[in-house]
Amino acid sequence: MLPPTCINHLTTHPPPWLPLTPPPILLLSTLGLIILIKHFTIFLNWVFVTFLRQPKNLLHNYGSWALITGATDGIGKAFAHQLAHQGLNLILVSRNRNKLETVSSELQSEFQDIKIKTVEFDFSTANGAGFIEEAVDGVEVGVLINNVGITYPSAMFFDEVDEKIWMDIVKVNLEGTTRVTKAVLKGMLRRKKGAIVNIGSGAAIVVPSHPLYAIYAATKAYVDQLSRSLYVEYKRCGIDVQCQVPLYVATKMASKVASIEKRSLFIPSPEDYAVAAIRRIGYKPRCTPYWAHSLQWFFADMLPEAVLDAWRLSIGMNRRIN
Repeated sequence: MLPPTCINHLTTHPPPWLPLTPPPILLLSTLGLIILIKHFTIFLNWVFVTFLRQPKNLLHNYGSWALITGATDGIGKAFAHQLAHQGLNLILVSRNRNKLETVSSELQSEFQDIKIKTVEFDFSTANGAGFIEEAVDGVEVGVLINNVGITYPSAMFFDEVDEKIWMDIVKVNLEGTTRVTKAVLKGMLRRKKGAIVNIGSGAAIVVPSHPLYAIYAATKAYVDQLSRSLYVEYKRCGIDVQCQVPLYVATKMASKVASIEKRSLFIPSPEDYAVAAIRRIGYKPRCTPYWAHSLQWFFADMLPEAVLDAWRLSIGMNRRIN
């Protein structure tokens, strides 16, 4: 052990081999370690949320009925099946009477203990608030899935879109979602519980622009902002509002717009998407439920906006030519 005089000398006159400040390599290593720990923590949280966290009991937490718009095809139909599997009664909304009867019969034969109501309505033709209010009168709607949505028949520049096309998109995607939410919210406020799930789109959120589908993307951006604001407004009232952001799902709309014919690693079936989506209800105000979609979003977020813009424009132009 050094005598006190030696210790004092070393303190006031450090030897030349003892640096006064950490070398740059040490600072870089420390910074790298911090970044690595941060990303590893994010990865662990993603694994937990995506695969391990228990989903909420929708029947117990929110109520015995669920209302699904656009319920006879694709994501909406898959949601109806998953909600019925959890024991919720269903209100199915669609513009096609024959499809409503078919889907209702299929679900009723598989889930004999649940009740099913159907509402035939085309959101592009009129104000749907009255129809929805009548359908939910006396019914405790605990879960709302705002799934109905339409897009362009093909890739178009803004000036080429006919007024009827873009007005229908606004009526269905924007006005329809707003009116149904407002109609169902009244009962949720009385009961002080409920879950509202609005289906957004990666076209409005994951990428900075969606050229040749501008109006569709704009309406989905509205859905995202509406959801986020309502989440803040009504969280204290026991109502969970969420915007779910899928990328491509193997639906009829995706087949028509993007020539997607079947599922793949990054393109789930509606059923696979709905299974993942149910697990996320009631948590964050915005999420990308399907694991592969969240990975795509992660890597897209690392790219410069100019690169994403050029990529999306090339996709739109290719669909326009074909």
